[in-house]
Amino acid sequence: MAGLPAFDYHTAFSRNIGWLTPAEQEQLRHTRIAIAGMGGVGGIHLITLARLGIGKFNIADFDTFDQVNFNRQAGAGMRSLGRAKVEVMAEQALDINPELEIRSFPQGVGEDNLDDFFKDVDLYVDGLDFFVFEAREAVYRACERLRIPAVIAAPLGMGTAIINIMPGHMTFEEYFRFSGVSNQEKALRFLLGLSPAMLQRGYLVDRSKVDFVGQRGPSTPMACQLCAGAAATEALKILLKRGSARAAPRGYQFDAYRNKVTRTWRPWGNNNPIQRLGLAIARHQLGLK
Repeated sequence: MAGLPAFDYHTAFSRNIGWLTPAEQEQLRHTRIAIAGMGGVGGIHLITLARLGIGKFNIADFDTFDQVNFNRQAGAGMRSLGRAKVEVMAEQALDINPELEIRSFPQGVGEDNLDDFFKDVDLYVDGLDFFVFEAREAVYRACERLRIPAVIAAPLGMGTAIINIMPGHMTFEEYFRFSGVSNQEKALRFLLGLSPAMLQRGYLVDRSKVDFVGQRGPSTPMACQLCAGAAATEALKILLKRGSARAAPRGYQFDAYRNKVTRTWRPWGNNNPIQRLGLAIARHQLGLK
């Protein structure tokens, strides 16, 4: 653009140095991260990781922006109504770093394109909608096969729950145990698997808005922002091999409303006796069979 200085990577991300070494920043510049979903958490994941200086992305989403996205999604606004999420978010990321290499998948992700979606990828960050199960299961089977580490940061209430699915540790299926159950049961297992402590439950003011049958739930912008910060931190630790990145069956939940953080550990995942009891209680409370 006329009148503006030329983009310089080292200047743009110089304020990361101190928390990162120059060599680490250069490593991130040549790293590729895949993000499926450009909505509530996926879009802000992309922006946060772009500001961290990640240089390459594969992004996927088949959806367009709507007004119901305004309360939480980074790309949602009047100027983006009806536009493809991957297109809008790619534009925003490229405005931060014009040198980015972005491969877009506007058809979303599925069994037919996962090898292409994960080509040359160093890390996967989950941005799929909570109730997307078929695609999520396919994604994690591909991560397991290709030995790609994955970060899940779930927006829950006014906080986030973090689970890393790492090569050599419990797989997604071993932890969440989705095989052979209904979508309603998958939603329940995903929720309790992510947040065994359920820190968010105590301040939900209208339980009728949590609808596992209709696959709808309330959301907050604070949770999505916290997810992005936590997921980017896990990504940094995994990619640079420093710090402690806890892998499933270990995780943690941070709730800003309650000013509380809880480390979670569920050996055998959702087959853990404590988890099985929690699932049974939740089924009863929600009227699920």
